[in-house]
Amino acid sequence: MGHDYRVTVRWERGDAVFTDGRYSRAHVWAFDGIEIPGSSAPGSVRVPLSREDAVDPEEALTASASSCHMLFFLDFARRAGLTVDRYEDAAVAEMGPNEAGKLYVTRVTLNPDVTFSGAKAPTPEEFAQLHHRAHEECYIANSLRGEVVVQPTFSVI
Repeated sequence: MGHDYRVTVRWERGDAVFTDGRYSRAHVWAFDGIEIPGSSAPGSVRVPLSREDAVDPEEALTASASSCHMLFFLDFARRAGLTVDRYEDAAVAEMGPNEAGKLYVTRVTLNPDVTFSGAKAPTPEEFAQLHHRAHEECYIANSLRGEVVVQPTFSVI
């Protein structure tokens, strides 16, 4: 069951010299009829050569892992007869050197805060199991070399 996903990443030099390294890292990600401003992280390439108001690849990777986990979690919660009212994740990615000294994302920590309502609420064990299943099934987490940690909290209305 293979899938392919298509994204267009577009960058233009404009009037920058380029060979002096002082060119903009701002670019556009285009998919599904929308365009998202992208850039290198300002921590990697200083503003004005990067954009603070654009998504950088490290943020996108973190958001992808969080979003994938959430979508599986929501489906598993629905199948368990639970009503989820709110799901918010303040996800964090950490970078560090690999064996060759190259930076990579060493760890993504998901911190989902979930609010349930309705007649049925999960026990802490059921809640943990839903997150475990979501983590096991998440395509993005299964694609990453670095560790993905899930530290969820929940409440019931």
